[in-house]
This record gives sequence, C-alpha cells and structure tokens, in this order.
Amino acid sequence: MSSRLAVEIAGLRLSNPTMLAAGILGLSAASLREAVKQGAGAVVSKSVGLKPRSGYANPAVFQVDDCGLLNAMGLPNPGAKHFAEEIRELKTNGLGAPVIASVFGFSAEEFAEAAQILVRGGADAVELNVSCPHVKKTGSEIGQSPGLVSEVVRRVKVAVAKPVFVKLTPNVADIVEVAEAAVGAGADAIVAINTVRGMAIDIETAYPILANKIGGLSGSALKPIAVRCVYEICEAVGVPVVGCGGIATWQDAVEFMLAGASAVQIGTAIASQGLGVFRSVSDGIDRYVRDKGFRSVKEIVGLSHRC
Repeated sequence: MSSRLAVEIAGLRLSNPTMLAAGILGLSAASLREAVKQGAGAVVSKSVGLKPRSGYANPAVFQVDDCGLLNAMGLPNPGAKHFAEEIRELKTNGLGAPVIASVFGFSAEEFAEAAQILVRGGADAVELNVSCPHVKKTGSEIGQSPGLVSEVVRRVKVAVAKPVFVKLTPNVADIVEVAEAAVGAGADAIVAINTVRGMAIDIETAYPILANKIGGLSGSALKPIAVRCVYEICEAVGVPVVGCGGIATWQDAVEFMLAGASAVQIGTAIASQGLGVFRSVSDGIDRYVRDKGFRSVKEIVGLSHRC
C-alpha cells in the first residue's frame, strides 16, 4: 500500500485512513483480523459493556429502500472481560493495525471500568459510544448532555493511559457544543457521527417493522449530515476528527477528508460490498492524492476550510 496513505491519529499509526466502524463484524478476533487483511487501516470493535448483554429481539435490522439500514440491535455483547480475551489473542498473534475498543456504560464508572479491562487486554485505544440511539440510559441519552459527556471522558481518561475517542450523536441541537465538552474533558479524538433516530412501518399490518420500533439509520442518507457535522466540529476543536456515516466509495471518503476528517470509518457499505470496500476506497484515495499532485493524504485534510 502506498506510503502516501499513512496517517497518525492521537498517536496511532495507520497504513491508510480507512477504519472498520463500530457495530460491524467486531465481536471476534477472527472478524477483526479479516478486516485488516482486507485493507482496513484500523479496526473498531462492536460496542462492549461491563456485563454481557443479549440485545433486542428480531427484527433488529431493516433495509430502507436505497437510502440505508435501520437497526436496533440493543448493544449485544459478551461483556468486557470476555472480549478482552479476543483482543489479547489479536495482539499476541500480531495484527499490523490498531485495535480500538468501543465501550458503552450506564454510568461514567461503568464506562471507565469497561475501558480499563479492555485496555489491559491490549486495546490500543478506546472509543466511547455516547451516541447509541436506541438503548435507554446510555448512548445518546448521555451524548445529548455536554455535562455528562465531560464526566464520562474525565473518568475514562483517569482510568486508562491510551487514546480516548468519543463518538458523537447527531441527534442534538448543537453537536459542536458536545464536541467541545468532550475535548475540554481530555478527548484525544472525535468520531462523527453515529446513526440518526428513525423508524419504518409496515403499511399492510400497520405495525412498526423493528421489534424495538425505533432504531438508528445508517448508510447513504446519513452522509450529508455527517459531512456537515465533521466540517463544523473541525472548525471548533483542535483534535483529530474521524468521519463516519454513509461512506461507500473513495469519493465519499475524500469529501469527508476535505471537510476535515483525518480518517474515515466504514460500516454499512460492508453489507453490500463486502470487506473489499476498504481496499477499493484506499486505492481511490491514493489515486486522487497522486493525480492532484499531493505528496501525502494528510495534505487534503481540511482543504475545504481554506476556500
């Protein structure tokens, strides 16, 4: 892979600026290893809590026409202690890319304790999921409050000595205010954005399609919202921003980087393109950088702010 694509985010070195997004294929060492093998520059696990959680009943995922996926999985996971063993296996056998553990909790103390367990297992960084739109008393209920976000970040920063990323929800009045609160509390990077709250109804039965009724919308419909959020956050904070939301092509990734993203996370596109999407997006970014006469992908980050 071209050296033009190498980036560094909060001390983590990536061979290219693509990352596996949280929530996709991330609960086993094997799936994370395969994502790296297929070209991901870093991988983020599915969100892991302090205790095992079974999640919601099916149907939990629904394809919404051509605009994306609705999901209400309910944060199923095996618990931090179990998943720490998966990370330990990855690190023991070598991976060649950073492993970022996505963490959630129902209190700042739970976030910190789960993060500590996963870092001890070998995680290179943690990503705080303060943005899940469909589980009560965690996720976006925390992420909608700058004060609560600050509290969670501070607790986690005390508990671990690794970089702390904070994944923000777009379901707020002012995402910049929340980003500033996270950075003020010590966040090393911001991830923007998680899914938008949405639902679908079966017109034959009149019932909501998802068992949980309301879920999170991901995919192409989310991209313009996400690009706007990245642009606004990058104008306000001085830490790296990772773009996430509707990225399926190299053109999508470049758009996020021009808006200020230092790297991008890919999730929903894997459902339609497979893990090969990481290689195709990276190759496209490399061609763009070369054809525009830049020496490094880092030179295109935030270019739109100079226009």
